[in-house]
Amino acid sequence: MKLIDIGANLTDPVFRGKYRGHQAHPDDLAQILERAREAGIVAMMVTGGNLEESRHAIEMCRQHANLYATVGCHPTRTSEVRNHPGGAAAYFAALQTLISENRDKVVAIGECGLDYDRLHFSDKDTQLEHFVRHFELAQATGLPLFLHDRNTQGDFARLMKENRQKFTEGVVHSFTGSVDEAKELLDLGLFIGINGCSLKTEDNLAAVKSIPADRLMIETDCPYCEIRPTHASHKILANAAWKLPESKRKERWTEECLVKSRNEPCTIRQVLHVLAALHGMEEAEMANTLYANTVGVFRGIN
Repeated sequence: MKLIDIGANLTDPVFRGKYRGHQAHPDDLAQILERAREAGIVAMMVTGGNLEESRHAIEMCRQHANLYATVGCHPTRTSEVRNHPGGAAAYFAALQTLISENRDKVVAIGECGLDYDRLHFSDKDTQLEHFVRHFELAQATGLPLFLHDRNTQGDFARLMKENRQKFTEGVVHSFTGSVDEAKELLDLGLFIGINGCSLKTEDNLAAVKSIPADRLMIETDCPYCEIRPTHASHKILANAAWKLPESKRKERWTEECLVKSRNEPCTIRQVLHVLAALHGMEEAEMANTLYANTVGVFRGIN
């Protein structure tokens, strides 16, 4: 079984044992990566949320052969662009240089898109302006898009349609929409990434079930988006053969345990089990389909 986690926020300090600026336990990234390997993960895409984070993602990927980076600016971070020396043009030129100098490790433009649930971080006009610039990056580099779409009132789909000729392929990650919203994304020729947040409610499960397996990808979005006991998908895990390692509070950390409320890549096996169950497939068959979908789009992964 070969799995690729397309959304892992491994640059987050919690994966180094630091929570809200406080070192709660030793750096355990090595143990996290080993648990991922044991769960069947053969590659991960480390998300670049802004210019600096994209740099950190690439630095991390240089240290691990099976890690690959995305480069872009998350919609909730776009307000920082105006404060960059030289403004937006210089900011996006720096992103493009980062990509061109690291083509062996950068596999996608993003995370980019729109997020109207968190306009207190970045207003709508700023998000719209800088989302469009990512299409230009995709056109210049030929790379696919790693996309974010939250409560965008039709603006996301409109911009995707208007700029569809500028990019080859893309995936809308962490999908939490309806059956109709899934169809709209599929009609645009996009893939859809699923994690624990995609599987919270019965409506979520119905939407995910409606997506053909050959248009799905799998992710954790760690350290966020684990499947919780309150989620509709949790009951499906009752008959899963693969079980998570023990979890402990960060204050009681041991290197063989997960940290409570800190999602990590190995939990992808839970998402796989739910996806396979929803589509009436064996886990190995679903894993093979997801792997083929992912390497078909993100061709730099090998």
